[in-house]
Amino acid sequence: MKKINVTKSEYIISAVGKQQYPEENLPEIVFLGRSNVGKSSLINSLTGRKNLARTSQTPGKTQAINFFRTTLKISSAPDDEPENLQVEMKNFYLVDLPGYGYAKTSKSNRSTWAKFIDEYLTTRKEIEFVCQLIDLRHPPQESDIKMFNYLVEKNLPVLIAATKSDKLGKNEQRKQLAVIKKVLGIGEDSIIPTSAKKNEGRSDLLDVIASSLVK
Repeated sequence: MKKINVTKSEYIISAVGKQQYPEENLPEIVFLGRSNVGKSSLINSLTGRKNLARTSQTPGKTQAINFFRTTLKISSAPDDEPENLQVEMKNFYLVDLPGYGYAKTSKSNRSTWAKFIDEYLTTRKEIEFVCQLIDLRHPPQESDIKMFNYLVEKNLPVLIAATKSDKLGKNEQRKQLAVIKKVLGIGEDSIIPTSAKKNEGRSDLLDVIASSLVK
């Protein structure tokens, strides 16, 4: 028996270079995806904070690396011994990266973003895994595939969060999940269908995060 709750999550800093990263060396769970794929909404759903990450209808709203200090309460006990409850508190940074792909900004800005995102992903030793968001309603776009291959090349563990699952029926969900798995060459354990609107996939995602923090 295991129960996982987010007890606290707060914005700490926005960074565009390593000199601005938080000094507290906590594990980091990274969220990234195409512009307007629903990163901010999923982060808000995950943390239970409606306005923690700002959402926008304008692609490219996130223009820096945003760090949110988050606390998980992990309660566990053997199924046949519920009285032997053990509680662990785990702190980590939830890291929100600027969206890739289309963004309503200049080419020079996008180039700048690419440089500081690359710097973060290739030098930050605190990264536990990257949660890459892909819209479940569509096959992976070229930019999704390039980003996934980049992360694999950099030896970063990747979990796919297939967003906006509430927009599809169960049969269509299964079909689209199969497409994503085939295109990226991943297995069942590497993808979670999610809906920020209905909190679908939230507990599964929290389970993965908790497992990465408990060692």
